Amino acid sequence: MVLLEHREDVQPVCPHCEKELAKVYMNEIRGFLGKRYLYFCPHCRKTLGVTHRKGFFMG
Repeated sequence: MVLLEHREDVQPVCPHCEKELAKVYMNEIRGFLGKRYLYFCPHCRKTLGVTHRKGFFMG
């Protein structure tokens, strides 16, 4: 089992530019079968992640 620990004294770091991330930018991507969200670094604007669909009727 992996334990989660809530921490507010440290900030995540962008894996591309290695700057601390106090915030993350996002864009909504709309397509024929729904929408997804693209998350990216506010400093270097490289993609950090994209949400994925779980199925047509789930969201």
